[in-house]
Amino acid sequence: MERTLAIIKPDGVARNLVGTVIQRLEREAIHLAAIKMIRLTKVQAKGFYKVHEGKPFFDSVTDFMSSGPCVAMVLEGEDVIAHYRNIMGATDYKKAAEGTIRKEFATDIEKNIVHGSDSPETAAFEIGYFFSAMEVG
Repeated sequence: MERTLAIIKPDGVARNLVGTVIQRLEREAIHLAAIKMIRLTKVQAKGFYKVHEGKPFFDSVTDFMSSGPCVAMVLEGEDVIAHYRNIMGATDYKKAAEGTIRKEFATDIEKNIVHGSDSPETAAFEIGYFFSAMEVG
């Protein structure tokens, strides 16, 4: 059983898309192992995105991710990382496949509604960043 971190970003929360995203996950038979609403500080956002430090978008993405509440989730299932990434669509919503979350709801390359881990190693770090072992079980 694989796990991944999913985040509904501040734009998704502000646009009342939390239920829509969760409904899409449930329809795809992805199990929600943990969920909580969080509000990242700028420092916490920088820690989460530290792998991108020094890149041109680092300041804007950390500003955006600390601009409002997010919903963090641990998803569980067979090949859930790849499955969820297919449901999300490409980071650039203009290049995302029809029917994906980003194609349908994103308005910007950063304001693209959702985040998902890209590998088992990244998922382990990201899940641990937001959830304790007791919360995930």
